[in-house]
Amino acid sequence: MSNKLKPELYVAWKTVTYRSVLVALLGVALIFGAVMHVAFPKFTDSTVRAAGQLSTGLLEKVAGLAPPLKAPSAAVSQQAHFTALDGAIRVRKGNGNSWINADYTVPLEKGDVVQTGAEGMAKIVFNDGTNYTVKQDSLIVIEENSANDQQQTNVSVAVTTGTVDLTTATYVQGSKSQVIVAGAKASLAPDSSAMVHNNPKDDEHEILVKRGSGEIERNGEVVRLSNWEKVSFQNQSKTMERATEIGPPAPITPGNMMPVFISPGEKAKEVEFAWTPMANAVGYRLKISHNPYFSSLLMDRKVDTPSVVVTGLTVGAYYWSVQSYDAAGKESVESEKNRFTIIVKAKEKIDLALAIDPLIQHGHVIEVTGKTEAGARVMVNGREVPIVSDDGTFHYFTPPLPNGESLITVTAQNAQGGVNTHQEKVVIQ
Repeated sequence: MSNKLKPELYVAWKTVTYRSVLVALLGVALIFGAVMHVAFPKFTDSTVRAAGQLSTGLLEKVAGLAPPLKAPSAAVSQQAHFTALDGAIRVRKGNGNSWINADYTVPLEKGDVVQTGAEGMAKIVFNDGTNYTVKQDSLIVIEENSANDQQQTNVSVAVTTGTVDLTTATYVQGSKSQVIVAGAKASLAPDSSAMVHNNPKDDEHEILVKRGSGEIERNGEVVRLSNWEKVSFQNQSKTMERATEIGPPAPITPGNMMPVFISPGEKAKEVEFAWTPMANAVGYRLKISHNPYFSSLLMDRKVDTPSVVVTGLTVGAYYWSVQSYDAAGKESVESEKNRFTIIVKAKEKIDLALAIDPLIQHGHVIEVTGKTEAGARVMVNGREVPIVSDDGTFHYFTPPLPNGESLITVTAQNAQGGVNTHQEKVVIQ
């Protein structure tokens, strides 16, 4: 049988795309909608509105599945650090009930309590640059220490008992630096310093602004203070008593941290003390001590001139301060305390060991550790490291440094006149 006689099957089709189907359906829907709108206009309008509401609801639900827009971040808790410790200092953490001994590695956070003993002194630096010097027999509570994403800081410290000196830095506008005393809240301006005294036993409460300005609020009363103005009150007082203090002289010589050399063989040194004269002052009170707390005095003398020569000072470290007083006998607060050291002048150059560990950065604060000769003094950027261990090791936190490049200068000095200096650059971003 030939192939021509075999039956054959033919299959034919027409290609239909999804696009053409959709177009056809859309056309039918439009025609149907037009007819329905002409025949039943009210029913058509209500149906369109319901469909719109349904689509809107679906879109809102879908949108709700997306992550929310990023809102401004809330305040973030910050840590403060000890920069100087001397004597008995202890800390009670806000989340604990027991006391621990303070050291440079203990961070201070919101809710923490710091207590100094009868011979204790602690310096604390906060991230906004505020420095607190907690004096003997004092107790403070860190009420707030936070910052937001605009770099605005909020620092608040309650002085429960004792005396505290504090200095604020140049912080961002909108920041707060507050100290609380017996229900009174002092808000200090940038670049200001103050002294706060709280004596619950004798019901004595004082806030003195030494430099800059501050606003004191208590029981709805607001008092604004500037240089050398203070308020004082008792718990039952309805208002605060305002007064102006006499400003203290500024120490000139011996300069802070300066050595005073004595010749070999000399047993004592004659040293001249000088300070700035003060208007309306009829006299001055000079105090000299071996310790920064002036708990024991080598000299407490009143003079009527802004300088005096003191004899009989032997080799060692000394601290001195001066006050002025008026015709009524009212004394100013104490001046800054200068430290100087009488050192035997060496006949030849003396080598002094000084090794610095790699610097550790904590935000704007730099942690400096190292080792020098036993008994030597150490200074970092002109500030004395308060404690150098018996083996010569030391530990120090700098005050907050500004953005950009800074130079860290570490200087060691021994009693024989040996000096060694080490410098390192750091960049704060």
